[in-house]
Amino acid sequence: MNKLHGAVSLASVLLVGFSSQLFAAEALKVHGIFRSNMVLQRDKPITVWGWAPVGSDVTVTFGELSAKGKAEGEAGRWEVVFDSQSANADAQTLTVNAGDQTIEMDNILIGDVWVMNGQSNMAFALKAVYEAPFEASMAHLPLLRHLRINSGAESENLEVDLADQFINGTDDDKNWRVVNPEVALEMGAIGYFFGSRLQRSLQIPIGIIDNARGGASLESLVPRHKFAEDALAAEYLKWVDERHAEFSEEEFLQSQMDRWQESHAKWEAQVADDKAKGKDVKRREPQKPDGSIRTWSVPGRSPSDAASCYNGMFGVFKGLNIKGVAFHQGFNNAMMNTSCKPKFYRTLMKLMVEGWREDFNDPALPVAVIGFCAGGKAQTRLNFEEMGLSTAAYIRESQRLGLADLNDPQHTAFIPAYDQKIPQLHTKKKKELGLRTARWALKTVYGADEIVWESATLLSADVDGERIVLTFDQAVRPDDFGSEIEGFSIADESGVFYMADAVAMETKDKALQNKQIVVSSPLVKQPVAVRYAWARSPMGNLKVNGIPWQPLPSFRTDAIDFVPEVTHMDPDGPTKNSEAIKALKSQASTALQTRLASRGE
Repeated sequence: MNKLHGAVSLASVLLVGFSSQLFAAEALKVHGIFRSNMVLQRDKPITVWGWAPVGSDVTVTFGELSAKGKAEGEAGRWEVVFDSQSANADAQTLTVNAGDQTIEMDNILIGDVWVMNGQSNMAFALKAVYEAPFEASMAHLPLLRHLRINSGAESENLEVDLADQFINGTDDDKNWRVVNPEVALEMGAIGYFFGSRLQRSLQIPIGIIDNARGGASLESLVPRHKFAEDALAAEYLKWVDERHAEFSEEEFLQSQMDRWQESHAKWEAQVADDKAKGKDVKRREPQKPDGSIRTWSVPGRSPSDAASCYNGMFGVFKGLNIKGVAFHQGFNNAMMNTSCKPKFYRTLMKLMVEGWREDFNDPALPVAVIGFCAGGKAQTRLNFEEMGLSTAAYIRESQRLGLADLNDPQHTAFIPAYDQKIPQLHTKKKKELGLRTARWALKTVYGADEIVWESATLLSADVDGERIVLTFDQAVRPDDFGSEIEGFSIADESGVFYMADAVAMETKDKALQNKQIVVSSPLVKQPVAVRYAWARSPMGNLKVNGIPWQPLPSFRTDAIDFVPEVTHMDPDGPTKNSEAIKALKSQASTALQTRLASRGE
């Protein structure tokens, strides 16, 4: 932990709480993001801040540099800024002094700091992936540093400090951690593979901040001030705020106690009945509420509420310069219910990235969005149409289009992940996703031209009789050459999609080889639209230039809504949503049976 010298103990310095800092500091304090072993961002000004008794003169020394600040305002906030510095792997000490109080942080490096944001598939630890011990055995990386911000830090208000209780799980070590095999196993797997590859390639210090939150909806990850910029987002925020205003902590705790008393009475009756019948049954006794409030039950501290995760896990350290962000989320916004609002998601995706760039003072902050991952039951020839009824596919599309709405392809990337399939909700195939993100960063952020990273864009979809001809700007083909092309569906004006046949158009023009795909189905005589890789765990084997780590992003040429999007305020919304989904399921089931019957399958 940071070393404190003087008459005041460290415990009395730490100001822990869920609300913003409202009272004047009684002792010297540095913001909780600043800890021993950290990496400070190179080539950008280095800002250090904290709190001290109002009026205190504060001196901050970093290496051989020194700067002075003054504790001002009601909270006694102080701040100093050092000029930008180049990457430096030599350990330096950061010392903060005010009067007879001194805080020291040692072994600090200068390099690049990347934030790993999203929900549980981003938080998914290296220790849970395939071959975890083997991967971790190579993690002797003194220039790779890691800090994890835990779930539970989410907040209704934008926090101003980062408390020890939210750092590195229950581990006693609350500093940034030097990555070794033991530390690597606790890191988010994507962050580890991404960060370790960057560090080895660039040979500079790399800092990874894991602040993904399991169960987080996109709404909770967007900076609060951005909701005002869109009418639907503003209406949603108003609805959330009204829920907060109506919430009574006392009534909530009493309801929890009433529920316990009811369940405990039933438990006692069951135990008494077992004894009377001579049964030796061990029934678990309901646990009495301890007076605390579970964070996921409280408005504003739910991982689904507007800005809650951003407030306590990301925005809490705004002011710290960073290199970029990798983002991986989707499941909580892709459930088969009213939470799936693809159009709203697209809007929020754009607002989120804009908000990060504003709060971290970098209008070109690099951002990579790893697409919603595969998982669950895989799409096959025998269930193709039914699996094609997919909320996940719409959310993937919204992720990609939300980024595109920024009009900044130089500093953003959508990285497909649907081909890394596994039956479970949390796929263990994280290595490839981390490496894809590293390839993108090395190629586009760091200018390593020798690294292969490309995507492909659909240029046109032309109806040609009973078929549709797709033209791409890059060659697209299966990576094993001999495989048939899979993953396409086709529809006529009815909007009913059937699994389609797809082949590469034969041409003598080398400039067009493998850039045109012909899609058709005997069940669709007048086609108007096609879809590709349109399922949670879709068929779809096309790769950009046939390179295994470059899957062609899922896409569609129609504009059919999944279901009409209902607002949070609509009391009839769940019923409308349920009825619409039921109709789509029936349509998909009928289409599947029609196709199987037509082909004798």
